[in-house]
Amino acid sequence: MLKVAVIDGQGGGIGHYIIKALRENFGDKIEIIALGTNAAATANMMKAKANKGASGENAIVYNTRKVDVIIGPLSIIVSNAMMGELTPKMADAVGSSEAKKFLLPINQEGIEIIGIIKEPLPHLVEKLILYLKEELHV
Repeated sequence: MLKVAVIDGQGGGIGHYIIKALRENFGDKIEIIALGTNAAATANMMKAKANKGASGENAIVYNTRKVDVIIGPLSIIVSNAMMGELTPKMADAVGSSEAKKFLLPINQEGIEIIGIIKEPLPHLVEKLILYLKEELHV
């Protein structure tokens, strides 16, 4: 079974939305692990029906080595992102993981990706779901 980690911080709203869409589209065909930079983010993602959840630096560092896919906002690879909640060790673990990464270009950290059309979260998640269906054959 494909193991998918969804990483988010602060209130976990982005992760919640992603997990809800994953569950609606893939049901129990994938295992979803909610990884929050804090307990509040993890709790919010668990409400969207993730299979498991864990919080904090060690949980993210440990689990990014054990999953097939990592999904989250672009800021999960930026040290000190999310108002400092995303530590350098977390960013390094995500970036160094052998898992396939699907990062949504949500401009939270003042980073602009040139050539990317700015779209709202629902549109980005729709594209993510289509890509997962086509590329990963889930």
